[in-house]
Order: sequence, then C-alpha cells, then structure tokens
Amino acid sequence: PCRKLHTPTNILLLSLAVSDFLVGLLLMPGEIMRNTACWFFGDLMCSLYNYISYIVTSASVGDMVLISVDRYVAICDPLHYSTTVTERKVKVCVCLCWLSSALYSSVIVKADLTQPGQHNSCYGECVIVVDYILGTFDLVVTFIAPVAVIIVLYMRVFVVAVSQARAMRSQVAAVSLQLSVSLTRKSELKAAWTLGVLMVVFLICFCPYYCVTLAGDDIINSSASYVIFLFYFNSSLNPVIYALFYPWFRRATKLIITFQILQP
Repeated sequence: PCRKLHTPTNILLLSLAVSDFLVGLLLMPGEIMRNTACWFFGDLMCSLYNYISYIVTSASVGDMVLISVDRYVAICDPLHYSTTVTERKVKVCVCLCWLSSALYSSVIVKADLTQPGQHNSCYGECVIVVDYILGTFDLVVTFIAPVAVIIVLYMRVFVVAVSQARAMRSQVAAVSLQLSVSLTRKSELKAAWTLGVLMVVFLICFCPYYCVTLAGDDIINSSASYVIFLFYFNSSLNPVIYALFYPWFRRATKLIITFQILQP
C-alpha cells in the first residue's frame, strides 16, 4: 500500500513537510530562546542558526511553487502529465530546490557567516543584520516572484477546472439542467475557496515580516519577534492546507491514530 503513495505530488508534499518540520523543530525553539533568554550557544552557532533559517524558509517557498507547477500541469495538460512529471524529474527538482536555497542563503547571510557576532551589542545576544539591497533582493526572490508565479498558475488552474466542470455538466444538461447549474456553482465556489485560502494565508504570514524588514534599520530583533513567529507559523498551516485537503491523507491519519495500521 505504501508504494501507492510514491507519486510526484506526494514527493513534493514530503519535501514541504520536511521543511515545515524543521521550522518547528529548530527555528521556532531557537527564536523563542533568542527573544526570551540569553543566547548561550556562541556567535558561530548564532550565524549557523540564521543561515539554516534562511535555507528552510526558502526551501519551503520553493516547494510551494513546485506544487503549484505540478497542479498546473495535472489540470491543464492531463494527457501528458504522466510523461512530463515523473518521480525522477520531481526528485531532481526537489534536490535543486534545497541546493539553490542553500546557495542563495549563503549569499544573504555571507557577512554574518564570515564575521559571526559582529552586530551583537552585548554578550548573549543573537541578531542578524540584513543589508537594504540584499533585503530588497530577498523580498523579490522569496516573496514577490513566488507569489506572482503561484497566483498566475492557480488562476489558470481555476479557469481550466471551471471550464472542464461546465463541459462535463453540459453533457447531462438535457437530463437535469437544474442539477447541472447547482453542481457547477458548487465546483466554482469550492475551487475559489481553496485558492483563496492558499493565497490569503501565505500573504498574511509573509507580508508583515517583509514590511518590518524593509521599514526600519533592517535589524530584526525582539521588538519584531512577533512577525517572525507569524512568518514561521505559515509552516504550521501548510500541512493543513496542502495535506488535509486530500481524502487519502485523512484516511491514513485515521488509521494511524486508531492504531488500525498495526493490523495485518
């Protein structure tokens, strides 16, 4: 049964789940420690923590873009989906996503990695300074560009899905016209609601962080910690948005919680 889950879409969901898990395991505890107590791991670990935080969040955004591309091909070109999107290609894309996130993050925090603790004003402090130019570049790469791609692809998916639903309903229009109209409207509302949830949650979690980053002196400290937690909270919502919408995932979760998975 587990082999049935080895699909390109599930590989992307697995990569997203790994990045979200690392946010909860490493980044959120580190952020709590950095803002509520002294950072006693040293300047080097502080720089590595900042570096890892950029890698994980960038990879998470990259996974979301890959998932939107996957859904676009599946809906808009279903006949060629099995040949265009294969497990091998998806695995390569996921590896490239994490590798490019690591390289990109090294550019953003290069100054902090070469001279750890240079911006700390006292012992036990862990801050990161983002240059205005790099901050603007990061805004474009990890927010504006991904949002634009996701919006364009999902709007295209929405239009194609609605047109396909209408075409299918029109075939039975002679039998029950009223039922056809009702089901079409239902499909439209469901698709619109799903797309709305995806984009609204993403924007709510990411907008405050970039606004605070670019508004002041570009130092993210304890005064702006709430926007960082909101930024990370998006990773907690991703499993709900991308996974719990799948019926097979709900069934699998039920089997695990009720221990039915242990039965032969």
